Amino acid sequence: MATTSSMFMYSLTIQSPTSVTQAILGQFAGTKEQQIVTASGSRLTIHRPDPTQAKITTILSQDVFGIIRTLAPFRLAGSNKDYIIVGSDSGRITIIEYVPSQNRFNRLHLETFGKSGVRRVIPGQYLAVDPKGRACLIASVEKNKLVYVLNRNAQADLTISSPLEAHKAQTLVFALVGLDVGYENPVFAALEIDYTECDQDPTGQAYEDLEKSLVYYELDLGLNHVVRKWSDPVDRTATMLLQVPGGADGPSGVLVCGLDNVTYRHSNQDAFRVPIPRRRGATENPERKRYITAGVMHKMRGAFFFLLQSEDGDMFKVTLDMVEDDAGQATGEVKRLKIKYFDTVPLASNLCILKSGFLFVASETGNHHFYQFEKLGDDDNEIEFDSDSYPADPSEPYTPAFFTPRPAENVNLVESIDSMNPQMDCKVANLTEEDAPQIYSICGTGARSSFRTLKHGLEVNDIVDSELPSAPTRVWTTKITRNDQYDAYIVLSFASGTLVLSIGETVEEVSDTGFLSTASTLAVQQLGEDALIQVHPRGIRHIRADRRVNEWPAPQHRSIVAATTNERQVAVALSSGEIVYFEMDPEDGSLAEYDEKREMSGTVTCLSLGEVPEGRVRSQFLAVGCDDSTVRILSLDPDSTLENKSVQALTSAPSALKIMAMADSTSGGSTLYLHIGLWSGVYLRTVLDEVTGELSDTRTRFLGPKKAELFQVSVKGQQAVLALSSRAWLGYSDPQTKGFTLTPLNFPALAWASNFSSEQCVEGMVGIESQSLRIFSIEKLGNSLLQESIPLTYTPRKFVRHPEQPLFYVIESDNNTLAPSTRQRLMSDTTLINGDAAILPPEGFGYPRAQGHWASCIHIIDPITAKACLQKIDLEGNEAAVSIAAVSFASQDDETFLVVGTGQDMTVAPRTFSAGFIYVYRFLEDGKELEFIHKTKVEQPPQALLGFQGRLLAGIGNELRIYDLGLKQLLRKCQAQVAPNLITGLQTQGSRIIVSDLQESVIYVVYKYQENRLIPFVDDIIARWTISTTMVDYETVAGGDKFGNLWLLRCPQKASEESDEEGSGAHLIHERQYLQGAPNRLTLMCHFFPQDIPTSIQKTQLVAGGRDVLVWTGFQGTIGIFVPFVGREDVDFFQTLEQHLRSEDAPLAGRDHLIYRSYYVPVKGVIDGDLCERYALLPNEKKQMIAGELDRSVREIERKISDMRTRVAY
Repeated sequence: MATTSSMFMYSLTIQSPTSVTQAILGQFAGTKEQQIVTASGSRLTIHRPDPTQAKITTILSQDVFGIIRTLAPFRLAGSNKDYIIVGSDSGRITIIEYVPSQNRFNRLHLETFGKSGVRRVIPGQYLAVDPKGRACLIASVEKNKLVYVLNRNAQADLTISSPLEAHKAQTLVFALVGLDVGYENPVFAALEIDYTECDQDPTGQAYEDLEKSLVYYELDLGLNHVVRKWSDPVDRTATMLLQVPGGADGPSGVLVCGLDNVTYRHSNQDAFRVPIPRRRGATENPERKRYITAGVMHKMRGAFFFLLQSEDGDMFKVTLDMVEDDAGQATGEVKRLKIKYFDTVPLASNLCILKSGFLFVASETGNHHFYQFEKLGDDDNEIEFDSDSYPADPSEPYTPAFFTPRPAENVNLVESIDSMNPQMDCKVANLTEEDAPQIYSICGTGARSSFRTLKHGLEVNDIVDSELPSAPTRVWTTKITRNDQYDAYIVLSFASGTLVLSIGETVEEVSDTGFLSTASTLAVQQLGEDALIQVHPRGIRHIRADRRVNEWPAPQHRSIVAATTNERQVAVALSSGEIVYFEMDPEDGSLAEYDEKREMSGTVTCLSLGEVPEGRVRSQFLAVGCDDSTVRILSLDPDSTLENKSVQALTSAPSALKIMAMADSTSGGSTLYLHIGLWSGVYLRTVLDEVTGELSDTRTRFLGPKKAELFQVSVKGQQAVLALSSRAWLGYSDPQTKGFTLTPLNFPALAWASNFSSEQCVEGMVGIESQSLRIFSIEKLGNSLLQESIPLTYTPRKFVRHPEQPLFYVIESDNNTLAPSTRQRLMSDTTLINGDAAILPPEGFGYPRAQGHWASCIHIIDPITAKACLQKIDLEGNEAAVSIAAVSFASQDDETFLVVGTGQDMTVAPRTFSAGFIYVYRFLEDGKELEFIHKTKVEQPPQALLGFQGRLLAGIGNELRIYDLGLKQLLRKCQAQVAPNLITGLQTQGSRIIVSDLQESVIYVVYKYQENRLIPFVDDIIARWTISTTMVDYETVAGGDKFGNLWLLRCPQKASEESDEEGSGAHLIHERQYLQGAPNRLTLMCHFFPQDIPTSIQKTQLVAGGRDVLVWTGFQGTIGIFVPFVGREDVDFFQTLEQHLRSEDAPLAGRDHLIYRSYYVPVKGVIDGDLCERYALLPNEKKQMIAGELDRSVREIERKISDMRTRVAY
């Protein structure tokens, strides 16, 4: 990385990509349970399906810093654990295993075979494994195939042979699968085309006569080489192969899926062919043929079946009938192939059938689905089509088969897993007036698309919400004896009294507990074996098991202002600044007061005793917070009772303290921490040395403007800290990384809280919200981004926010889809012959398809109050909306109008259209309704619109135009040809306009008001296919391109100043062009490859009191940020750390990290935060080694890494 860059960014991922490109099933943990491994972009994730709860939980997700192209599970004969083979862009084959004890992936083999990158002649695109785990074949799109023999050595470790070649030049591969041949020599089947003759024939006749072949490659294990065993022509349209069980389970062979047909093929069997049934219905085109896009084979005892999915999402069940011998036993010969309609599920990139009776659908777009099988569709009355009625020869015609789609009967949806793929656009805004802004995003395709609101927080399960007669100030729960499993009482403290509720089947008030009810309470504790303690301002009540009460009164003219307790010790602070310490006598359970009182320098605001450690009689330390903004640690050792051990100065007075042990990623065990809450709303966590009492490694976080209160709670079996300020936060150790995480709860602000445990709710919390008592629990710790979804009609393209109201306007359009008016006409036409199928919901079945048609609409979305669509405007005349903007027109007294650009009869590629239009709508009822004003015809669909100095700026083709609002249409005021190809985006500040071109990066244009001219003055050197841009400051623009790069460009200072000078218009027009472009060039500041297509980018804050960051969102559902570095020192530190991690923690799939982040352009000025965060997951000795090289402590490095994230994001 060039360290000469004057600008540095730190790249972080907030939400990793949610699209699944590949999903495989296997017993990766070595137990009976099956897991699902998915690939999303560069992330490898292992999920655990829970059949009892019908849920899927993520166990581990790891970035491999490379593009995962293929995954395959395999197991060696006789073992019970599956390994994973990864085909990536590293030019290497990788074999990894999942180690459940350490919850990590472990790389076993890394074999180099070619160049890196995704190339057509480098293997990695196709991967097939022999079902018995003896060999795997990895192939490229063209020419090269390599076979690796897998075995185990004397130590029972997995070994991999050197590769055997099966190359054939000028051959394209379409599909590859391993044949099931039992224990005979492994055979692999491929769909291939040899294009040698096409290349030499200029007439094109050879291309017309080209044949696609099914080829068998056999690996001879005895001779250790690969031969082409058999080849036979198949249907030219074939695209997919599925393995048919062999050996003792079936006939072996493959299913070949092509356009409108499925054929069974094997080298020693006849071919059997069935059609792919087409949908019946008035709006369906009976001539439209389908492809099979996904399929899965499932073996059961003595039987097997296939589920094949067509491009509409319809699943078909395919079975094979065998020829039987005289005894009724099936021979290895196939009699017929049968296909019938099964159910309709969302279009999948992969289907997985679990042995426990579930179906996992990794959706191509939208949420992934987890279904349970109700039945296998054997006894329904669907028509079954078999191969007896259809010719096996692919060239012979036949009558198509039809079926009627219906709601699902065989599978039942049990869980939907959030996925924001594809994410089309995104805005960060604070519409709910909370501390932190929310992320609003449009994603999905067709009828399964949605408008999503993302909020940072943990999902809270609300159990009880009951009104109280007046507002309590504090709440506790307590057991009666030490060995009780559940809490017995809830104690509520009011301003002048105390209320005790018993916990049972119902919660009711009790009065005979021994608690003093006429005073407010400061602390409640179960002491020793069976006693209770109540601390109130006038003294301490010690309630024994036999209801005897011992009272310790506070000294005269003094009251108790703060108290802390544990099961053996009590400490209270008096209003005079003295501390009184008590310890329980182990013999008779009475409280003994320590002789001396300790005088503090100021008024004590809070105290904390830790829990008594296992096997000890007392907690070693007492933490005391005073109003002089200090925290002191006092010793409770009998030899040095109440002696000062250490002191820490704070930025404001402490309001709460908590000493507690928590899991620690640095040491690997558990560590004692002091948690501090300040009056200013800041939370600090500092390590408390268990021997010396020293405080070190302080981490801070701003919670909110109100004072912070802290409580110890237990969540999911671990000790956690609940911090309350203007909202509630939970501090816990992350289930995957074990690092400390502080996340807000999606819950109203609480005043006080306590742990709560009862039979109905074992791990819960009880809290006070103004005048209500709330009991709640937290179910999931993994996901900290909560999503709310509003369904949309078609694929969303862009959206804008209303300038004042919390409303959004979304334009949606779908190609090759019938518009509602056409659908209506077809439904009402009685002469149509294609059946009268019922109208099915488009969310499950999609819209009727038709070539060349567009369906498009405009939606008004209210994500805050109504949480629904308020109005929908359909576009007629085969028009589709392409751009949208809210523009205030100076000629109309600055009234804001909604402007929508559309195209008519558009073809996407090659780009054609009949006309473009610009619609103008007026906002009514505070933006909740739109009123159509007029539309203006333009030559091309306007791909970009923007409000500019009280007028409308439109990018039409390669021309930039300024329009004003007229009575009957828009009036053109100014135009200029500023872009070489097609304007796709506009940004503005002052009179400067940043124009994005489809393939020529960005152009800076200045508008000169006096001359009424638009003049381009700076453009770029590199042709970037720009998708999204934003202005970072007046000179700098950040953007993303369609190849998945993010970049920052800056205009030279001199050119920028010249463009804004008064009267420089004439000079700029006549300035000499440079290489057919503008006179000046932009300089590249930063460049990074995040491996997702950035569909939106903006400069904003993500947390309360955080710095400005660049937030970008990716097509596959990624949300990432760029954090600017402030000082050079941090840059040097992180650069060195990144270099060490590149060598010490090399990417899993064998890709070089530096080259991966420099896929198209060398990475510049960006440090990869996702790699730096892997430091916390390294083994301890590696951490120590890197820390030694950096001349820092391990804790210091971890603090710097976590601060980079927590200060600006989540």
